[in-house]
Amino acid sequence: MPKRIFRRVMAATIASAGALALSVTGATAHAAEPLDYVALGDSYSAGSGVLPVDLTNLLCLRSTANYPHVLASRTGARLTDVTCGAAQTSHFTQAQYPGVPPQVDALSAGTDLVTLTIGGNDNSTFINAVTSCGTAGVLSGGKGSPCKDRYGSSFEDQIETNTYPALKAALSSVRAKAPGARVAALGYPWIMPAAADPSCFAKLPIAEGDVPYLRGIQARLNAAVQRAARETGAVFVDFAQVSEGHDACAPSGTRWIEPLLFSSNLVPVHPNALGERRMAEHAMGVLGLG
Repeated sequence: MPKRIFRRVMAATIASAGALALSVTGATAHAAEPLDYVALGDSYSAGSGVLPVDLTNLLCLRSTANYPHVLASRTGARLTDVTCGAAQTSHFTQAQYPGVPPQVDALSAGTDLVTLTIGGNDNSTFINAVTSCGTAGVLSGGKGSPCKDRYGSSFEDQIETNTYPALKAALSSVRAKAPGARVAALGYPWIMPAAADPSCFAKLPIAEGDVPYLRGIQARLNAAVQRAARETGAVFVDFAQVSEGHDACAPSGTRWIEPLLFSSNLVPVHPNALGERRMAEHAMGVLGLG
């Protein structure tokens, strides 16, 4: 091969190699850039009752050990956490407290990932159902289904009539503010076991016939979250199988949700630290993160 042709071939080869190296380096740098992650939602997202408490906003009773913090620490994501205890779907677009702006204000076109649990506080579904059924259970000595007998389908009717459309509107507001983000709507882990456990009555005084009743209400809420997620292009993270056996009646160290009485959390009937970790891990698995 003539020398000048050889030199041209070598120069072209070196240039191609350099371009390839720059391309690989650029791709690696891009891949290493952390996700811009925004956490929204209510007390199940905030980890209310789990220590340590986030001192930046005591009104929201937010934990620095909640599932958003666990997920961010394990993935290297850059977290903005605006979760807030007692949040309803309306607080995605309206201020919850003075100095606590609408949650979607934390989103932008550059947001990569959004997670949330929301809907349980709409119509006070969780708190009304648990406290009403707990009171009825105590008065009945744990027998029968006094809560179901009194309230019938009213809780589920409210979920279908009010909570479901509110969930869809809230998720749509997330999509509007962060059109390029992957949005994950987490369901609520089981609070009640599949069947009544007499040994649990002292911790969670629900009458034996109301245990499946309460569980049915939660299943209806999770189904509404799933439907709203599907219809707005979000990913639904289902806890129906993975949280089985980790309800508030399970022993300490196994349960993810604390009972109403003799709870180790500051806030009963909410996830404990183990529950928050497991919520993060399952969400990561569904989303293919970590």
